[in-house]
Amino acid sequence: MLVSYKWLQEYVDLENVSAKELAEKITRSGIEVDGVEQLSKGLKGIVVGEVLECVQHPQADKLKKCLVDIGEGEPVQIICGAPNVAKGQKVVVAKAGAVLPGNFKIKKAKLRGEESNGMICSLQELGIEGKLVPKEFTDGIYVFTDDVEVGADAISLLNLDDEVLELDLTPNRADALNMLGVAYETAAILNRDVRLPEIEMEESDEKAEGYVSVTIEAPEDNPLYTAKIIKNVKIGPSPLWMQTRLMSAGIRPHNNVVDITNYILLEYGQPLHAFDYDRFGSNEVVVRRAHDGEKIVTLDYTERTLTSEQLVITNGKVPVALAGVMGGADTEVKDDTTTILLESAYFSGKPVRRTSKYHGLRSEASQRYERGVDPERVRPAAERAAQLMAKYAGGDVLQGLVEANHLTIEPAVVSVSLEKINRVLGTKISKEEVKQIFGRLQFDVQVEGSLFTVTVPTRRGDITIEEDLIEEVARLYGYDKLPKTLPRGAATPGGLSKIQQKRRMTRNLLEGAGLFQAITYSLTSEEKSVMFSIEHREPVKLAMPMSEERSRLRLSLIPQLLESLSYNTARKNESVALYEIGSVFLNEGEGRQPEEREHIAGAMTGLWVDHPWQGEEKPVDFYVAKGILEGLFKKLGLDHEIEWKAAQIEGMHPGRTAQIYLAGKEIGFAGQLHPQTQKEFDLKNTILFELMAEPLFDYEHPELHYEPIPRFPSISRDIALVVDKGMNAGALESIIKKAGGKWLKDVRVFDLYEGEHMPEGKKSIAFSLKYADPERTLTDEEVAAAHAKVVEAVQQKAGAELRS
Repeated sequence: MLVSYKWLQEYVDLENVSAKELAEKITRSGIEVDGVEQLSKGLKGIVVGEVLECVQHPQADKLKKCLVDIGEGEPVQIICGAPNVAKGQKVVVAKAGAVLPGNFKIKKAKLRGEESNGMICSLQELGIEGKLVPKEFTDGIYVFTDDVEVGADAISLLNLDDEVLELDLTPNRADALNMLGVAYETAAILNRDVRLPEIEMEESDEKAEGYVSVTIEAPEDNPLYTAKIIKNVKIGPSPLWMQTRLMSAGIRPHNNVVDITNYILLEYGQPLHAFDYDRFGSNEVVVRRAHDGEKIVTLDYTERTLTSEQLVITNGKVPVALAGVMGGADTEVKDDTTTILLESAYFSGKPVRRTSKYHGLRSEASQRYERGVDPERVRPAAERAAQLMAKYAGGDVLQGLVEANHLTIEPAVVSVSLEKINRVLGTKISKEEVKQIFGRLQFDVQVEGSLFTVTVPTRRGDITIEEDLIEEVARLYGYDKLPKTLPRGAATPGGLSKIQQKRRMTRNLLEGAGLFQAITYSLTSEEKSVMFSIEHREPVKLAMPMSEERSRLRLSLIPQLLESLSYNTARKNESVALYEIGSVFLNEGEGRQPEEREHIAGAMTGLWVDHPWQGEEKPVDFYVAKGILEGLFKKLGLDHEIEWKAAQIEGMHPGRTAQIYLAGKEIGFAGQLHPQTQKEFDLKNTILFELMAEPLFDYEHPELHYEPIPRFPSISRDIALVVDKGMNAGALESIIKKAGGKWLKDVRVFDLYEGEHMPEGKKSIAFSLKYADPERTLTDEEVAAAHAKVVEAVQQKAGAELRS
């Protein structure tokens, strides 16, 4: 909620309280103020000017030479390129020497040979967002529609000398989604009075009930609907003060009638809607549920198909508005509108939320109805709007409100004792202080002994139980005044869980290996959501995505890491190594929450520094990833349970990719990105890995047993095996370890040969085997016998031959 400090002063005396001081007090009382924006910051020397002459620039087709009176004696010449500048306009002028936002200084200059002594400004050039500027001025300079004095301070006229407080409201504080609600809050904090708007207007003798009737067919969704008729309105711009207040609150001005409905929305928190009565199509308003398949074109000129769960306003035949969300285009107020049918109603939050979500429409009105509006303001808001339409649109207000009312208003009555207030807060607040706090909040309170019985105004729908009253006392008494106490109880030592320890160990190892941590989006596109997924599921689709690029929950961390690599390499950072420990989301079926699982992934491209102190660099390859992961498995105590198997995975290089197994179960993969996929991401040689974290962190491996440093020497034997090219070293290593017996302590691959003198379809893999006994020195005969079993096993199980 954006709150104008100057506007707030109309309802509460803010003397001796600056905007920043007020923001601090509001924050301390429980509503966080995100910031205070000074609208005129950086502005100086901005005045009202009148264009006395406007002719074509002799040297430029798109420039005009203007003679402008700025109230300082002789008119000045200003060159202007705006297409809408014309003689007789009163405009915003930045004089020579003026300063615009961004410390942009206006100087005397020559443009195409003609002198220019200032600048005729658009609202955007004064720091106002383009989306808030009235449409007729979005592509040109701003022209005053009110009668303003030449030479007057334009900053003040445009309300740019105001300050705006941005309130970050929690869902329960719907009462502060309007200026009167903020005024009540401010008055309670400062212990001052609230000045409510005075509603005084003359109604014609003609009665509104002769023009319209109201019927509610869904009273549970719409217990109260009121209609007011205003005739003979003249559509035009709203007064300048109203336009500037709307813009400071983040709403674009349209015309006097629409602006008044938006102004009341901000002032009272009560959404209104103005229908063109002559385009309404009948003299009856019927509120009902829509029929399945029924259609309406809303104010954004989008045709929408309705369902029976949605509440609509109809003319007895067809829908003319989505109740509480948006009006229909057919009954829109236009320049030729003369009679207004003004709606002010109380809609329940549930049907409004349902309609808003279904159509992806989030309006100022729906936001307030969803959180709850004050039913006591439905009628006063309509009367106040009619008053303003009579004053600023020249309308004749017909007598009376036409309504259908099924609403029973019963303010909440809540009791709390003084003892409980002090016990919960740990204070010694007196009875009189508590009574005064409820009085400042303008709550009706009855005191019997130490019991307070409070009748809560309908504007404060968030107060329903005694704890709510205790909170009100605490925040107005002052959170900083509450006594400080140390917690009591048995102390327990803190520490990381086993999972947390392993997660931290993993992070430290990956960072120690040279990878940088990345944190990427959990949302991705439909195409990328299924890439590289270890477990294949239909991706979870968001009901209301921000965009198609962020419409699905990811099944793998890798696509986002590839985007990060691509982003870096496009900016000349060509050697990048990233990792992420994050969640993927597995679809559990319609109507069920997805299962969230933790994964570990890495992506590397460019050069890899093997020994920084030696300056050795090489292109990153599969063995870099394999080495990092083997170090991780060893750190986690899982190295003896891991198997690597060659694999073909979509998007990965078919000959340089391996699946990883832990105790026989697949937990991930590592390998090189397929050249075609590399091209799609605009990358060069790229290596990836992804693992499921849960099996790694949860695996119960045998207890560690420490052995003394060997006292007796080991004996090494090398063996070179000729095998089929399809045989991988990991399978051979497993066979050797099983056949080697208790004396075989270590097996390492040290050579791969596929050159000349090697039979077709064959390759040679050489292993170094280490034999040892901790109790004694082995004899050559014992080692030879154990080694013979190894040779026999690889010959029988792998078809290997000893290389001569």
